[in-house]
Amino acid sequence: MGRMAGYGWAAGAISKLEEESLRCGPTPLREFPLPAGWGVRLWLKDESAHPTGSLRHRHARALFRFAIASGRIHGYTTVVEATGGNSAVAQAYFARLLGLKYIAVMPGDRERSAGQAAMVEELGGECRFHNPPPAIYDEARRLAEDLGGHYLDQFTWAERAIDWQDPGLAGELFDQMPEEPEWVVAGAATGATSAALGRRVRVGGYRTKVAVADPENSAYDPGWLLGVPDYATGMPSRIEGIGRPKIEPGFMFPLVDLVVPVPDAASVAAARQLRAVTGLPVGGSSGTTLWAAVELLAKMRARETKGSVVAILGDASPRHLRTYHDDGWAAGKGLDVRRRAAALDRFLAEGVW
Repeated sequence: MGRMAGYGWAAGAISKLEEESLRCGPTPLREFPLPAGWGVRLWLKDESAHPTGSLRHRHARALFRFAIASGRIHGYTTVVEATGGNSAVAQAYFARLLGLKYIAVMPGDRERSAGQAAMVEELGGECRFHNPPPAIYDEARRLAEDLGGHYLDQFTWAERAIDWQDPGLAGELFDQMPEEPEWVVAGAATGATSAALGRRVRVGGYRTKVAVADPENSAYDPGWLLGVPDYATGMPSRIEGIGRPKIEPGFMFPLVDLVVPVPDAASVAAARQLRAVTGLPVGGSSGTTLWAAVELLAKMRARETKGSVVAILGDASPRHLRTYHDDGWAAGKGLDVRRRAAALDRFLAEGVW
């Protein structure tokens, strides 16, 4: 492909991505019901409304756009990523939109990731499984090199690819809110969402603070508290989509005002509460952000501070009914969901935290 022909393909591909974004439109902002006399409001930014059902849809679009604009993806490029989660589904969706071959290197075996693998393959992608799980990143990099393709590498590029100036999540959120929120709560995997929110707050001159909700075993909470940018726990998160065994390069310390540690049992209890209120079979990451948001609301009430908190809902899928919303699964993980659910119910009924 000649240079000018390559430029033409790139322009056409980016146009397709922009058209897809316009078709999707903004994701809904929903209010979580709270007693009217409390003087505080809780909002849910529902990212499960994307065509692939998760916040990773935005990330995948941005990663492809950034890689194409940077000359790393051409019309003949095989795109490779190391992921076993929603990212693979969203990236396969955009690879198909652009007519590109896509390979997801997933951890473990097909049995472990059967649901996600099936969705990727339905979208025309290919799944390859690799052990040990931490080695999938090196394997994806090697595979891309062998094929002359591009390793998408979301943990390196997502923070730079997601443009806080365009009408993405951060811009949509502040446009939709009826008032300026006290807090916006997001989970962290690549760190890109909290970085985009933090940058938007600064550019817009908002007083809103950005909180990151962090599950057990993740490095973000202890690393943020200690101010150690290379902190690592070496342990995987049980909450899909958020939490990392080490702090990723896209996690921007200066753009985060608070990291809230959330027990995994609390994440599951809050996910079930969200399903009861919204009807959405949300994942554990949404439960994590809700629990952290409730903690912040409780502190606001204790200080008699008026205002609102926004929780980012990461995804929803029927497959979560077999895990986070299933008592047998929770018991198998040793999670005491009932105690956390009772605490959440008491707060929502009596305001006691």
